[in-house]
Amino acid sequence: MNGQIQVRLITLALSKAGVTVSELWVRYYAVGGKVSEFEVQAYLGGLLVLPGSERNVLADAMNELLEGSPVNIRVPRSEEDEAAETPEASRRSLGALGAFLFTAEEAERERLHAVTRTNLLDSPPESRFDQYTQQARDYFAVSSSVVALIDDHRMFLKSVIGSIEQNLPREVTFCTATIRNAGPLIIPDAREDDRFRTNPLVVGEPFIRFYAGYPLRGPGGWTVGTLCVIDQKPRNFSAQDGRFLRKLARLVEDEINA
Repeated sequence: MNGQIQVRLITLALSKAGVTVSELWVRYYAVGGKVSEFEVQAYLGGLLVLPGSERNVLADAMNELLEGSPVNIRVPRSEEDEAAETPEASRRSLGALGAFLFTAEEAERERLHAVTRTNLLDSPPESRFDQYTQQARDYFAVSSSVVALIDDHRMFLKSVIGSIEQNLPREVTFCTATIRNAGPLIIPDAREDDRFRTNPLVVGEPFIRFYAGYPLRGPGGWTVGTLCVIDQKPRNFSAQDGRFLRKLARLVEDEINA
C-alpha cells in the first residue's frame, strides 16, 4: 500500500464521514502521531511525503474515527519500509511554506541553502537579469538599480546599474531588511526613517535617501535576494510604482528559478 492510495482513501473517508482534518489530527496525535496538523494537511494535499510509520498511525486514527459509522471504507496500513524519511526531511520538503515549523536558525539555514542552489553566487553578469535592472532604473528615474543575492555575510550583486559597491557586508544593507518582509520595503526618505537614518550607506557613500526593494523567491520558495532601486533624493512611491516593481520582481524570479 503506497502513500498515494492511502491519501486517496483517507480523503474519501473524511468526505463520506463528514470528519475534518483537524478532528483526524486530534485522534492521530492521541494514538502517538508525531507530526503537526499542518504537516498532515500538507500530506493529504500532496505537498509532502510522511514516513511510512506516520502514515500508518494516520491510517489507524482514520479507521478508529470510522468505527461505528455507516461508512464502510477502511484505510490499509502500509507494508513498505519507509521509515528512512525523517520528520526534518519531511519539513524541508515543504520549503518556505513550512517555515513556521523551523526555529529562526533552522529557517535561515534553509534560506541560505536555497541561495546556494540558485548557482548564481559569484557568477558573471547576464543580460537576462540586466534587462530588468535597466527597466527599473528607467521607470523610476533613479541613480541605481540592482538584483542582489543575500548570503550569510554579504550582498552579492548579480546585476547592478549605478554606483553600488559589490559584496557589501550584509548587516549594513537595506536588502537584509527586505528579505525579512513578505512584501516590498519602501523608504521614501532614509534620513527620516529611524531604522536607517544612522546607517553608513545613508550618512556616507552612496548617501541613500530613497529605497524601494522587493523580495525575490528562489528554490523552495525561500527568499534569496531582492530587486531594488536607490536614489540620492527622497521621493514618493505610488500604487502604480508598486505594481511595476512587483511585475519586474516576478520576471526576475522566473530567471532565478529557470
